Amino acid sequence: MRIVYSFNKSGYEAECWEREIRGASDGDNTFVPFNHGAYLDPVNYIDAVTLDRLYQSRHSALHELYMSFQACLKENKADAVIVTNAPPYHPDFLRNISGVYKVLYSGDDPGATYMRNIPYLHAYQHVMYMAPGYSPDMDLGEKMRYCGMINADWVPISVFDFEYDSAKTFNDILDHPRDIDVIYVGGFFRQKLELLARLKKVFGSHLCMHGFFQTKHNIYYNIKYGFPGWMRPVSYQQRVDLYQRAKIGFNIHWNEHGLGNQRLYHLPANGVMQISDCPDLIGRVFEPGVEIEGYASERELIEKLEYYLGNDEKRENLALNGYKKVMQRYRFETVTKGVGDLIKIGMQRINWST
Repeated sequence: MRIVYSFNKSGYEAECWEREIRGASDGDNTFVPFNHGAYLDPVNYIDAVTLDRLYQSRHSALHELYMSFQACLKENKADAVIVTNAPPYHPDFLRNISGVYKVLYSGDDPGATYMRNIPYLHAYQHVMYMAPGYSPDMDLGEKMRYCGMINADWVPISVFDFEYDSAKTFNDILDHPRDIDVIYVGGFFRQKLELLARLKKVFGSHLCMHGFFQTKHNIYYNIKYGFPGWMRPVSYQQRVDLYQRAKIGFNIHWNEHGLGNQRLYHLPANGVMQISDCPDLIGRVFEPGVEIEGYASERELIEKLEYYLGNDEKRENLALNGYKKVMQRYRFETVTKGVGDLIKIGMQRINWST
């Protein structure tokens, strides 16, 4: 089966995605990368409403993207397509593409469920989602089926080989010095800032924080929370280097139902012991107390950080167990090969035929 993988990345990250998408191919499935982000800035179609306006206006760059996408499908004789990272394809455009099994790989849920997931479901035969949770009422799989999607599967966001030191193994991932006690690397999200500021004031120089903050974000952060520090961005390689030096990393998600961000996999892949929020959900991905620790409050997080900083053996066991789980189950190549199997099952479930 030939599967086109449509994604949105730029620069070095795009090169890595293309390489690793191709690298997931095997005797059963061939994965073909198509970078839809190379044609038009995703801010122009960040949600279903803005995409609809762009589509209705017959935007020239969007038209060019669609022509290139159709050519890619035809050239590669695609049996299926996976679309992820701010989907740019209007349902009315996809309606006219026949003979190709369409999969929406929904990211940023549950926060974006009503922005770029549910509005597009009618244009796809299959939806895959990265966050297992959704709300107090139901998980995301239940929500998708409630919306009428028969083929709905959780697919973890996984970790790419360029996002950790792939030269390391289980036997030596912890052999080098780790001089950073606690680490956090993330983007600017207002709901996370208060906790970050308080932790920085508690742990001081023992907490290393970096983030994709613009100058205006840093000004707001420091004025609002009393100058906890300047958050500077790092490159992808610098992030790996920092993680390789860190003992413990903590995780903060969109909300208590949003488990499943990249950090959830980046930390253990780099031998970092992880303490994550969403304690009611982390058991779906890692084994609590064995591969990961959870927290439900600021106080609990601080207590666990202090406890594991003082208990090297327990911390290292958790780090090693988390690393082993990621290498066995959550590498991009492994997860993507599994996606090929899920597509075949989905085709059979709905009696799909070209």
